[in-house]
Amino acid sequence: MDMEIGISESDRAKSAAALRRLLGETYALYIKTHGYHWNVTGPRFSSLHALFMTQYTELWAALDELAERIRSLGHFAPGSSAELMSDASIEADQSVPDADTMVANLALGHEAVARAARLGIQIASEAGDDVSADLMTQRATIADKTAWMLRSSL
Repeated sequence: MDMEIGISESDRAKSAAALRRLLGETYALYIKTHGYHWNVTGPRFSSLHALFMTQYTELWAALDELAERIRSLGHFAPGSSAELMSDASIEADQSVPDADTMVANLALGHEAVARAARLGIQIASEAGDDVSADLMTQRATIADKTAWMLRSSL
C-alpha cells in the first residue's frame, strides 16, 4: 500500500538511515552495558551493578522505539545483531575491564549515542520529519545526562 504521511520517500529514507545509525549505536551500548552489569567487580559492585541494570533497561526500551519509528517510515529495521552492529562505532570489549574503565567506557558510549542522535536530528529536520527529530532529541537528552553522571562518578 502506498504511504502518504507528508514526507517524500527520499526524505523518509534519509531519516530511516539516521535512525538506523542511532539504533546501531544504542544496540552496541546496550550489549556493553549489560555485559558490564554481569561482570563488574570491586568495592562499588552493588551500586554499579544496579546502575548498569537501570541503564541497560532504558537502552532496551529505546531500541524498540527506534526500530518502530524506522518501520513507521516504511523501511525495515535491522533484524540481526550483525546488521545492528554494522551501523555502530562503539566497539565490543575483548576482555573484562575494571570498574572505573567500565564507567569511562560507558560514558564514551553515551557520547557516541548523543553524536549519532544530533546528526540524526539535523537530517530528520532537513527532511521535514519532526517526529523522528523529536525522538532523536529525546535520545540525545538521555545520553547527555547519562554520560555526565558517569563522568562525574570517576
